[in-house]
Amino acid sequence: MGLTKTSPQLSFTQVGDTGPRVLLIMGYGMRGAVWKPQIDELCKHCQVLFFDNRGIGESEAIGESISMLDMANDALRILDEVAWSEDVHLVGVSMGGMVAQELALHAPDRLASLSLIATHAGGKTAILPAPKGLMRAVAMSFFPAHKRTDTLVKLLYPKSYVESCDKERLYERMELQTGVPAPKHTMRKQLAAIRAHDTRARLANMRVPTLVVKPEQDILVRPSHSDDLHRRIPGSSLMRVADAGHGLIFQSAKELNERLLAHFAAA
Repeated sequence: MGLTKTSPQLSFTQVGDTGPRVLLIMGYGMRGAVWKPQIDELCKHCQVLFFDNRGIGESEAIGESISMLDMANDALRILDEVAWSEDVHLVGVSMGGMVAQELALHAPDRLASLSLIATHAGGKTAILPAPKGLMRAVAMSFFPAHKRTDTLVKLLYPKSYVESCDKERLYERMELQTGVPAPKHTMRKQLAAIRAHDTRARLANMRVPTLVVKPEQDILVRPSHSDDLHRRIPGSSLMRVADAGHGLIFQSAKELNERLLAHFAAA
């Protein structure tokens, strides 16, 4: 793990010695280490780089405000830090997918491919989850810590998966996600950036080979947003994961990792 020499300093980690270069951008309020199911597999075949967004983990705090473009420029600074000037496979989930869209639109020459997981192109209503997701997200604000974890499980994973999965592994996963909570200041500023995000009018200009991943049981980011991204991005591919929720990077890790590797190879 290291810190960027440029300011604000960002905490980043590089694993894997050979193969394609992969940069992972995490979503709202989460540390880069939450990519663990991808890191553990992709590093066997790729050089993998992940980091904590501004205000998360060991990275410096957010100032008065932050935008998706600011976070995209932060990601570019990470690439500069390790001298990855081109041929980078960029993967973003949720808010990280919004950051990835900005990066791909502003610096396509740096990228070999783009993968957008459980995310959207923005607009006034895009931030609103499905009614069930909205109720659970609001309820989390009023619950004690142990109930917040249980509610987050219900937000991220379909009931059928929660009832059948290995509970010990699932709650180890939840500890990784919630064990070091992000500062409330960071959460507010990131949420403001999500509200302002809108790439819809620019996606027709996307020239990076793109994979859009659609978890069809997602109640946080409506699955229809993946269809919208697929329609707007020329030549993009759509991966449907029928039984997965917003937490598919854990729930459907094997299937997702295989598709990512295939996408990297094709690009």
